[in-house]
Amino acid sequence: MTPVILEVAINGVTQKSRNPHVPRTPEEIARCALACLAGGAAIVHNHLDEYALDGATAAERYLAGWRPVLAERPDALLYPTIGFGESMRERYAHVPALAEAGALRLGLLDPGSLNLGGTDADGLPGGFEFVYTNTFADIRYVVDTCARLRLAPTISIFEPGFLRTALAYHRAGRLPAGALVKLYFGGDTGYVGNGSGVSFGLPPTRTSLQAYLEMLEGSGLPWAVAVLGGDVIESGMARLALERGGHLRVGLEDYAGPRSPSNEELVAEAVALCRAVGRPPATPTEAVAMLAIPT
Repeated sequence: MTPVILEVAINGVTQKSRNPHVPRTPEEIARCALACLAGGAAIVHNHLDEYALDGATAAERYLAGWRPVLAERPDALLYPTIGFGESMRERYAHVPALAEAGALRLGLLDPGSLNLGGTDADGLPGGFEFVYTNTFADIRYVVDTCARLRLAPTISIFEPGFLRTALAYHRAGRLPAGALVKLYFGGDTGYVGNGSGVSFGLPPTRTSLQAYLEMLEGSGLPWAVAVLGGDVIESGMARLALERGGHLRVGLEDYAGPRSPSNEELVAEAVALCRAVGRPPATPTEAVAMLAIPT
């Protein structure tokens, strides 16, 4: 009967041309976040509608969407994505600003590097492509920053090597308090929702989940699942995770499929599944207690 911590990633790189329901402006983000929290989400993650902003400007843009949420739901757990810049200090500069504004209790940690992209006209990897780079030095900077600011890291696991790095910090006692490991499985269309058959990491199968759980065995770290470029519920991964004691991430950053659902609909579907397996959704306050997030 352990409650389920439900994260909703409400936009990411998804544009309205792909799904008209995706919130992009601060006003849309605020409305969507409040609706998702009311529907059962405990954590809301979003990207900005403007890119390549410096840290201070990015923080203000995030706050434009977050202030209305926190005014109504001061318990809300919100967190941003990584920024732009030549160094990790520049890419992470908005995070201290958000923490100092009292709007942030979660940090973001991506402990590895990988290729992200789609397919070209021949169906081969290419067309749009992006190498998402986080060096060991970058990772240490993020971990140290989260520890200094007392932020609980949400840890994105795109590939098994990401998890091995995170576990090394955990074994050394250097992983900041409140960590949540999020196991990202690659759907058929990949993260950018472009083409088919080009993705990342492990596919959303029982065997893939078991491989990650063997790696996590004995760590005591809480974990969640997501399917990026697919459907975490339709794939069966959500039910598998709930039955094994895991948590869930849904949202239009991740979803790719034949429908055009809203974030609110995806949250409602996840909550219905949680209740069907006998595990209610956690409130933000319950999530703070379950993860031991610093207060």
